[in-house]
Order: sequence, then C-alpha cells, then structure tokens
Amino acid sequence: MRGTYLVAALTAMLVVPVLAAPAAAQDEAPRTPWGAPDLQGVWDFRTITPLQRPEELGEQEFLTEEEAASLEREAVERDIRLWEAEARRTEAGGSVGAYNNFWMDRGTNVAETRRTSLIIDPPNGRMPPLSDAGQQRAEARRVRRAEHPADSWLDRSSFDRCIPMTPGGYNQNMQLFQTEDHVVVLNEMVHDSRIIPIDGRPRPGIDSWTGESRGHWEGDTLVVETVDFSAKHSWRGTSPERHLIERFTRVDADTLLYEFTVTDPGTWTAPWTAQVPMRLNELPLFEYACHEGNYSLEGILSGTRADERKAAAAAQQESR
Repeated sequence: MRGTYLVAALTAMLVVPVLAAPAAAQDEAPRTPWGAPDLQGVWDFRTITPLQRPEELGEQEFLTEEEAASLEREAVERDIRLWEAEARRTEAGGSVGAYNNFWMDRGTNVAETRRTSLIIDPPNGRMPPLSDAGQQRAEARRVRRAEHPADSWLDRSSFDRCIPMTPGGYNQNMQLFQTEDHVVVLNEMVHDSRIIPIDGRPRPGIDSWTGESRGHWEGDTLVVETVDFSAKHSWRGTSPERHLIERFTRVDADTLLYEFTVTDPGTWTAPWTAQVPMRLNELPLFEYACHEGNYSLEGILSGTRADERKAAAAAQQESR
C-alpha cells in the first residue's frame, strides 16, 4: 500500500488462495544463512485487481478464468489506445498531459489469486464505512481544499510535495533487505526506506511520517506492527491513531505474499485487511527523482498569488 504500505499495491493462476500454498511450495522458499525465511529481493506488485471490489460484483469473491482473461485483454487494449491517441496528439503539436502512457506502469494482469479485490476482509471486499470522526475529518478536508487550495505548500498533497507516498500508476516495486536483527523495506516511489528492528527493542515513542515499526517472526511469516504516525501525513484519510499490522510470507522462490490490516476507529467503523501477491523482479530499482526539474509546486503557489492579486485589484476597482 506505495508507499509506505503499499499500500499499493500490485499473472493469472488457479483460484487457490496463496495463504493455502501446498507444503511442497513452502519448502522451495529460500532461507538466509542464519535460517530465517529469505524475503530479500525486488518485488513487483503491479496488478489491475482493484483495492476495493466493484459494487456491481456484489458477493463475487473470485473471477472465473474467462473473466480474468477478458479483463487482461481490456488492459492491453487500453494501453494500445492510449499510446495511439498520444502519438496523434504529439504529431499535431498538442500536449499529452502530465505523463503520457509510456511512463505509466499500471500492469495488465489480475492478482494471482484471481480475487475481485485486494481487500479480503470485510467479506464484501470493500473498506468499512467511515466512522463519525472520519466523516467529520473528510468534510473538513474537503472544505479546506475548496477554500484554501494553496495558501502555502502545506495545503498541497504529499504527492505535490514529493513526500513518501503509496505507489499508484507507476514505480510499483519495493525491495527488501535483511539482517538477523533488522529488515529494510525500500519503496521505489520516492525511494523511502523503513528500517525495522526485529530484535525486540522498545519503540522510542516519537511520531514519524511512516510511524514506528517493530517486527517479529511468527513461524515463517514476518509480522510488522506500526504505530506512532505523524499527524502531518495521512494515508487515505487516516488519523494519527491508526494501527498497522503487516505480514510478509515467502511462498516460493518467485512469490512474496504481503498482507496488511489497518485499524483506525478515528476513520473507519471496523478494521480491514488486504492481501497482495508480489512477484520477484530481476531488474533493480530505479531512482525516482521527484524533485529534479519539478516546478509544479512553485508554479501552483505563484499562480495562486497572481490570482489573488488580480482579484484584489478587481475588488479595488469596483469600490471606486
């Protein structure tokens, strides 16, 4: 849920939940020299499987083979249409927008489990309703954005400000590093690294953008618990009181199962859980230099100041 959780997110096979992988596949998962499951590598989580189940699918938990194949064909055809349209606009001297489709990397495959959503709990595959506090905060954000879109850089999103984020349309890879007492999760998007102790040390009790994480092993699964999130950074509208549990399981040589549960009564009426099968990527991570040549924030703020001056001048003219 990148990027920090990768959120985000992320090649179609039989409809068998990855958690129920056969013992033979588990035996093929590599281990470190000190005997722990080896989680290391660059992991690709691109998928056209949505985080939430489309409402029209109702209680349908899995896609049929035919439905999965149809969605994957549509994803390929979508990319071809976009490339062709952008080529025509470029030839005519027109703008292709912020990024053209060449730079996007949304993926063209459903998740290996063929689930209709990455969310596996609640059973309807969708986020729980917002709590009262969550609704109030969402409305306050909406009003603030409408009335104060660019008073300062603090009014802009973390995306505009090149601050660690959850990957979306591209850069959908993360890399794991291990020692006997630490695990490092590096997101390609904004190259944010989370250094996670797994030796039992206490938390410092200091809020941070990505929270304070501590990990431990439950069998062959690495479990990471994160709290103490900074109020300066919100993921999908969450409150600073959110509690995140992540589970990393090396299913086989090429598959890492990532599962996360978010508990935040200040935002949702119940916890929810998503599951993301990731595939080993033989390519390295590439640098995402968000700030290089990025003048968008400067342009947004200076443009807003220009609009304010123009409005003030017009008001002064009317008052005469």
